[in-house]
Formats: sequence, structure tokens, C-alpha cells
Amino acid sequence: MTLLEDAPVTEADESRDPGGHRARRKLVVVGNGMAGARAVEEILQRGGGEQFSITMFGDEPYGNYNRIMLSHVLSGEETDADIFLNSLPWYRENDITLHAGVRATRIDRFSKLVYAVNSADGTTSHTPYDVLIIATGSRSFMPSIEGLRTDDGELLPGVFAFRTIDDTRGMVTYAQHEDHRRAVVIGGGLLGLEAARGLQAYGLQVDVVHAGAHLMNAQIGPAGGEILRKSVQKLGIEVHTKARTTAVMGEDKVRGVWLLDHPLLECDMVVLAAGIRPNIDLAVTSGFTVERAIVVDDYMRTMDDPDVYAVGECVQHRGEVYGLVAPLWEQAVVLADQVTGTDTTAAYFGSRTATKLKVAGVDVASMGVPGPERDTDEHIVFSEPRRGIYKSLVIRDEKLIGATMLGDTSKVAFLMQAFDRGLPLPEERLEMLFNLGTPAEEVGAAELADDAQVCNCNGVSKEALVACVESGVKSVAGVMDKTRAGKGCGSCKTMVCQIVDWAAGGAVQEDPSANWYVPGVPLDKPELMAAIREKGLRSVSAVFAALAPDGAEDAKSKMGLASLLEMMWADEYIDEKDARFINDRVHANIQKDGTFSVVPQMKGGVTTPAQLRKIADVAEKWDVPMVKLTGGQRIDLLGVKKEDLPGVWADLGMPSGYAYGKSFRTVKTCVGSEFCRFGVGDSTSLGIRLETRFQGLESPAKMKLAVTGCPRNCAEAYVKDVGVVAIDGGRWEIYIGGAAGAHIRKGDLLATVDDPDLVVKLTGRFMQWYRENAKWLERTYAFVPRMGIEYVRDVIVEDSLGIADELDARMQASIDNYVDPWLEGAAPATPGQFRTSLPLEVLPRVPVR
Repeated sequence: MTLLEDAPVTEADESRDPGGHRARRKLVVVGNGMAGARAVEEILQRGGGEQFSITMFGDEPYGNYNRIMLSHVLSGEETDADIFLNSLPWYRENDITLHAGVRATRIDRFSKLVYAVNSADGTTSHTPYDVLIIATGSRSFMPSIEGLRTDDGELLPGVFAFRTIDDTRGMVTYAQHEDHRRAVVIGGGLLGLEAARGLQAYGLQVDVVHAGAHLMNAQIGPAGGEILRKSVQKLGIEVHTKARTTAVMGEDKVRGVWLLDHPLLECDMVVLAAGIRPNIDLAVTSGFTVERAIVVDDYMRTMDDPDVYAVGECVQHRGEVYGLVAPLWEQAVVLADQVTGTDTTAAYFGSRTATKLKVAGVDVASMGVPGPERDTDEHIVFSEPRRGIYKSLVIRDEKLIGATMLGDTSKVAFLMQAFDRGLPLPEERLEMLFNLGTPAEEVGAAELADDAQVCNCNGVSKEALVACVESGVKSVAGVMDKTRAGKGCGSCKTMVCQIVDWAAGGAVQEDPSANWYVPGVPLDKPELMAAIREKGLRSVSAVFAALAPDGAEDAKSKMGLASLLEMMWADEYIDEKDARFINDRVHANIQKDGTFSVVPQMKGGVTTPAQLRKIADVAEKWDVPMVKLTGGQRIDLLGVKKEDLPGVWADLGMPSGYAYGKSFRTVKTCVGSEFCRFGVGDSTSLGIRLETRFQGLESPAKMKLAVTGCPRNCAEAYVKDVGVVAIDGGRWEIYIGGAAGAHIRKGDLLATVDDPDLVVKLTGRFMQWYRENAKWLERTYAFVPRMGIEYVRDVIVEDSLGIADELDARMQASIDNYVDPWLEGAAPATPGQFRTSLPLEVLPRVPVR
């Protein structure tokens, strides 16, 4: 991100312009966060750009970004570039002077000046205003904990707040260090749980320490909090409630934390997510009325000066301070109406807060009060702890005043409308929890009221989405960019898509980026492959440098590019370990607790007594917690520690079964004609032959195969990526594009042949064509229908494009390049490849004074 230079501050020209009109008044906004930027957007929409010359101050040296998405950046689901709402060019395009990285230190209300200091060089400045908006937001609450800071007042290395994009970048860098194995998150609210889940992506063991009696105690009651705790612990996150942190241990960096009434928790990293506090220092210093936050009236004006407004998390209105986004948007609308004079009767009377989101992978919805407050309140509860489901309704005077949903949020659309609008409630209260008569779980786009709020994070209504479509924006991505619907937690994206499709009459335009193979390189797959071949790009970093905008690397694109390059270049591919997901780096499937599963290869599902004895011996020697049969006719050793992987592989002496990557996985077989009374073909031998030939092939998505010895289909060949079925007369049917997981689809018949050699050839040819033409993560059950089975048959069987020999040759090159990845156990690719992810040493327990 480039820094917008801090423009020199000069007195505005108060003379009249050539047209005889008075020069624009000076509007200064202190704060460039979500509330301040949204207020300016609302002002611009009301013609404020013609009324005011606008100057903004922001502590951070960036444009405006979505703080809600920082947890997604931490987990690697998004990059920091993805979450910017207003990049620096937006300010220039709207004639806004942005002082990025400049902190306002004092407001002189009598001279109408804002004094500021540049964080980079310490230079000071003063800026005049006619109208001022304070939008200083909030900061992370930093509890008074011994050892939290060094002698010079800086946070101890390894201690992080979780509030800004720089905080998040620092956490990612620190978590990726090979010697860092365990983290403690202080705070069990929404932000703390999201931080804990995000840190797990780096292989860290995470403990959540929460002073409250239950998790998310500000949003949900004790019963729901207990079920949430169990759901979070199933993810491998340890939870400590009623636990107060008394000290952070470590002289030069974090070594652990002490808890009151609890032993020392060893850790390498501490994240503080114990809530937020309004940023009120500027207002206090400048003499404004401040209680918990800056006190404002219903017009968003401060109590002390009619020309000074305040908005956002730094505001106290009618005794309430809001920390959710939706109230901030409502405040910004009223403020803009008042500042521009568009509607001087506009007033803010407070917000009814409701939210629906995922917390550490668990669906959560909360609105209103978490539990009954009066003896006359109705309280309806459904609890199913085993499934992690909890539902609670609070009803007063036949109105819904509170609801909590955990694990199952299917009725939230109806409940939010009932909560927001005071809709009549059904006599049978269970209809509000289950689909017994009230509207279906997804209220249809046509039935949804025009003013119904679709995106709670950004305050976008159905009416706004429809208006955007009617203005000419016909793609879902375009509508989301224009309105910001779906740009927060993302839980409303499905409804946004439905509304756009409904408003466009089914004529939704496709977003060009939807065809890009990976999000960080603006090329579809054929264009990308052509450019890679033309430029001879053999590594992921080389592709970014040559083809990505500004050469920027994109974390979400690395895995797809690595797979593509290995498929294209075979032994000429340059492998860069930072381009690989953890599964591909250590050749095992990471589990929720940070351990791994090991699945050795058993070709065609066939094994021997010697292999079984060896597997049993290995499981006992390495104390493997679970040994399980898989659906692909393999044996899975679950719970293997990262540092134990090389030893387990060596003792097994068996090749990898590739049960962890986007690659060729297995060939499932039945016993075929060798033992079965109904078998008409030797499915076992053919399955072993296929798996031997194609083992470990890189692919856009995983590929599962099966060979069955007769149409009774005991090996489930009809629902595999490639399935081969023996039929009478020594013939074989080849099916492609089947599925039997989250999607169910019978495969399409590609060909019927009478030669097993031809089965092998056509299978390889189809898989190579799929590898070269499928989108990243597109399974064959989506690829085959997209291409059309007739066209696939023409290309693969009839060779209508004249590329059969080339496909066969490229497949052979990949086969020739096969190396068992478990051999890296003896010669690691990097020194820390199999370094422990879990703490091995008990650190000394130093008593706290």
C-alpha cells in the first residue's frame, strides 16, 4: 500500500470564485475508519462535494478498510488487499485531502482549528474547519497485566492487540515462525474466538482465556455459551472460563501466561482480544462532554458545539455505546442529512442490534436481550448439545425482544424481521424455531420487504440492492462492490445473489474475474497456461512477478498455481515450499487439533498380512490414538504428531496414499471375477494397474476412481470421478463425472471398450484433459456437465481436436516424474519441515509476586 503524502495545510481561499459564488466551506473529519469514511460517503451522495472541501485525518497510513474482515486475513481466507473499502485513489477521485498516518492531537473550538502530528516524522500542522466530524473509533482494551510491556512501554515481543491491519500482519508473521508452537488468546468474545481459529491455520495449539463465566457473554446466555464452548473445543481450541490472566512471563519475548487459580500456560504468543474502548482522548483534551464516550444528541451533534459532530464507536447516544457496524451506518445517514441540510428533521433514536455470523466456524445469530429480564417474559429454549445446537427466544407482550441461535440459523431471516418490525408471532412458538408453518428457512427474494436489511455489516437493504441493479449494474460482484453488501462477514451472500438474480429478471451478467483460474492473476486457465509457457515461468513467485498486477503475490492463488505448474512442467517445475498448503508441505492431512492423519497406499484396496502387522506395530510404537478404515479401502492412522511423521513413514515402509492433496487419490475395487460368483471382469487387477500408473498426479481437485467387476457396482464406480464397470463379453464401460459426497451424481458414459489397455489409455487421456482445462477446485462432476458429455466424448474418444497424442505424451511426462513424497522423511526439504507443532518442553514456573 503506498502512502498518500501529507499535503501541506494552507488557509483556504475565502474569496468568491469566478462565478460569484462563495468558496466551499471546510469540512474536517478526524478519523478514517469505517464510521468516518461511511459518513463522508453519505455526505458525498447528498452533494456534499459541492458544499465542502473535505479533509480527513487517519492514524493509519492507509485508506479505509473493513475491520470485520481482519479475522479472515489472519486465517488466510483473504489478503489484506481484499478488505480495503476505499483505496487511496478513491480519495483523490473525490477531491478529498487525506492525511494518512497523521494523528489529530487537539481541537481548538474557538479558533476552529485541528492540530495534528505526523507519525512518521513528528512534524506538526493545524487545519481550519467550518464543520468538524469526530470519528476516532475505538481501540483494543489493554488490561493491566504484569509483564505485558517492556520497560520502555512497548508490548513484549509476542504480545499482540487485534485491532488494525498492522496488528494482523504482525500476528501472521509471528505465527509462521518455525519455533512458535502455542498461542494464548485473552478474551472469549467474538474477536477472541475468531483470532483463535485464525491462528490454528498456522499449526499453533491455541488456548482461549476468558474472564467471564461463559463465552460471548455479551451476546448469549450461559446455556448457549456452554454449548458454544463445546463446539469450539471440538475444533481443538482449549477454553478456560472464569480465568483471569495475572502476568505474562518472559524477559525478551513471551514464554507463557499466569492465570489466577490456574497453573502456568506455556505459550510463544499472546493475543489480546478482551474488548474495545472508545477513543476519547482527543475529545477529553479538547473540552467536549465525555462520559463513557463522546456524548451526542439525536442529530449526532456534540453537546458543546453545534458545528462539531461525532459518529461511530467513539459516540455515546442516550446512554448507549455501540460496537456493531449497523448502528454506525444508521448514525452516518442522520449525520449526513444534518451536515448537508438535506433533511434537517432527520434524527437518530438508537439501534436495535442484530447480527448473524460465523464464530470460529460455528453459525451464530443474536438479537436483542440474551435472556428474560422480567417475570412475565416468555422464554422458549431448544437445546441439543450433542449436535452443538441451541435456540432461545425471549417474548414480551407478544413481541420478539431477543433471540439466540447457535449451530442452526435456518430461521434467522424470519426472526430478524419479527425482531426489527414487531411482526405478529405465531401462537405455536415452536414454529419460530423450526419450519412448521412460518416462512421457509430462506425467505424468498420476491417476498422480502423492500426495506428489509439484507447485509447487517454494511447496512444494505433489499431496496438498495434492487436500485443498484436497476441503475445498470447486472453482475453480483458489481452489486456487491457498489453497495458493499456481502463485504462484511459474508453470511448474506446467498441472499444477495438471490435478490440480484430476481431484480435482473434472471439476466445476471457474469463477473470477468469469475473465469480467472486463481484470484491473483487476471487470466483464465488457457490464457494463463499460454503465458506461462511463452515466458517459461517455472515457479509460483515467477508467475506473480510476471503476470500479477504490480507483481503482487496473492496467498489464495499459491496453491492453485503450484498444482498447475507441476502439471505443466513435471521435473522442470521449481517447488517453493511457501507456495504449498500445510498438507502438501508435510504430505499428510492436518486435523483440527494440529495432528495429522497418515494413509499409506493400498493399491486397489488390496493388502497383505505383513502390511497389516506392520501397520499395527507402527500404531502401537507411535501411540496412534485412532486406526480407522476409510471409505476408499485404506487404513487411516489418525492423531500423528508432525515431528513423528518421518518415523511413522519409515517404519511403515509403504508409499503415500495421497489422502491429503488435490491429486489422484485412490482406485476402489471389488473382488471381481477372481472370487465373486457374479464377477465378469478382473476389477482388482485393473484397479491396481490404474493406481500404479496414475498415483499422486497433481490435479485441480481430488480425483477418486473405482473399478467394479459387474453392474452390481459393489465398488460404487458409477459415482466416481472415473468409474470402470465390467459387463458381459469381456467389455468395460468407462463413466466420468460421478459424485457421492456433498453432491450426488451418476457419472456419464464416456465409452464402452473391450480392451483393458484402452481403459487405461482413455482414463489417462481424460484426466490429462481435465487437468489442463478444469477450473481450480472444480471437481469432475461439475467439469463434465459444463463441457457436455458429447463434446468430451468427441475430444477424448474420437480425437476431434487432434490432440490425443499430445495429451497422452503430457500425461506420460507427469507419470515419469513421480516420486513418493514420503521419501522426504529421510531428507527433509527444509530444516523445519517436520519440526514439532506442539510444545515439548515444560517451561519453569516462576512465581508471581
